[in-house]
Amino acid sequence: MVRSMTGFGKATCEYAGGTISIELSSVNHRYLDSNIRLPGEWSSLDPVLREALKERLSRGKINVSISRKRAGGDAQKIRLDREVAEQYIQISKELSGLLDSEEPLSLQTLAQFENVFSYEEDEEDLEESKEMLLKLLGDAVSHLDTMRETEGGALGRDIIHRIGLIRESVEAIEMRLPALNELFAERLRARIEVLGQDTDLTEERIAIEVAIMAEKGDVTEEIVRLNSHLDHAEELLGSTEPVGRQLNFLSQEVQREINTLSSKVRDPDVIRQVLQMKSELERIREQIQNIE
Repeated sequence: MVRSMTGFGKATCEYAGGTISIELSSVNHRYLDSNIRLPGEWSSLDPVLREALKERLSRGKINVSISRKRAGGDAQKIRLDREVAEQYIQISKELSGLLDSEEPLSLQTLAQFENVFSYEEDEEDLEESKEMLLKLLGDAVSHLDTMRETEGGALGRDIIHRIGLIRESVEAIEMRLPALNELFAERLRARIEVLGQDTDLTEERIAIEVAIMAEKGDVTEEIVRLNSHLDHAEELLGSTEPVGRQLNFLSQEVQREINTLSSKVRDPDVIRQVLQMKSELERIREQIQNIE
């Protein structure tokens, strides 16, 4: 079953006395483009998580948000950096001297300066954190895949339906072709009568002209290739592998055959069927853009 590139997945677990959550969202994209946001203490694990995503996903713009909620008892400890604070106080005194001011540096102002206070992180086992995050990411991707497969199934069914409509138009054109040869012969006879000329266009000559016209307008090869492309598209839609790029290329080939067929046969009924095929193909190509 084909998969859509649009979806959402989430997974949560308890870790080190707190709660870890991973949320994934994906939209269509030509290639795989991952954006990962994670707590600073795990920033070094970014390449590992990206590689894990590549193993599970092939296309799409993926946004990954990893959040950590610590339990109250494990709140981060706040540390005062006395050296930094003393530097701010000393600089404040020097600045007061330059301005000939006796206004002291308030505690509230000092506390807002950068690096006066910092959070003291508990040491963690990074390897253990990596294993936890990889497992949690795998769970989130599985939920994402479930949603993408559901939407992909709907896309696949819609495309199959539209392929069926294109086949109906192809069959209608095939049924119309023999009548076109007879219509050409009648028009040729009518023209001869209107001209009222004694020409050498005997019935045998008319038959030859009709045969030449039929050969010029022969679209047998185009119809065979068109049906073959439609068969291939249906096969791809039944695959479990990513087929978006192949379907996109195949849709271009179908477009080429339809255009060639249209240029060879100039008939109002055929043109109507060609326009119908082009309309359905355009809808198919829009759907394909969202298939992985």
